[in-house]
Amino acid sequence: MTIRSQELSANLDSIRARIGAAVQGSGRSPDEVTLIVVTKTFPASDVQILYDLGVRDFGENRDQEASVKSLELPDDCRWHFQGQIQSNKLKSIANWADVLHSIDDLAHARKLDSLVSPDTEKDIFIQVSLDNLPNRGGVLPELVPEFLDGLSVFLHLNVRGLMAVAPLDEEPAVAFRRLKELSDQIVKVHPGANEISAGMSNDFEAAIANGATHIRIGSQILGVR
Repeated sequence: MTIRSQELSANLDSIRARIGAAVQGSGRSPDEVTLIVVTKTFPASDVQILYDLGVRDFGENRDQEASVKSLELPDDCRWHFQGQIQSNKLKSIANWADVLHSIDDLAHARKLDSLVSPDTEKDIFIQVSLDNLPNRGGVLPELVPEFLDGLSVFLHLNVRGLMAVAPLDEEPAVAFRRLKELSDQIVKVHPGANEISAGMSNDFEAAIANGATHIRIGSQILGVR
């Protein structure tokens, strides 16, 4: 193994152990939590190493970078787009991203729906604003049920659930508890939208404790760019 392979392998083993402990503590089984390794700004060679170590889910937030990088990896990779969406980039994003975690605009959803092949679906998460900061995006919690109803007219979009980033000025566990309560509320009306994408390198254990099904970790595996 190269030095970089050894480094990534050790970091990945450490994170997987912590995920396992957090999942056990939450009373769930390990297969209920998906690790998405955030590979933005890192080269395809790093992604290939992670792939060889068993990772299949990769997160990106820049279309220009990911549209090229994704072509260099095996077809069974699952690519997750988690950045703010620009309408003029949606066609390209739809080509490479298997899951979009940051839908917060019905106009974007409408355009995405029109880009999906007739006999297929595109998986999406609704991004929720837990801090009401416009530059971070997201639907206000009280508007999520209405927003979800609006998405129901798009036949080619499969709403997996909710996504959020913990506010900077609030304990992550408290924020993620609010997200879980909102998720429990919408599942009563939309049972299929039962997943939660939450938790990053510094707060994923709190997210898992509060029901996260998808966690997005970059720096603790790949290092700081």
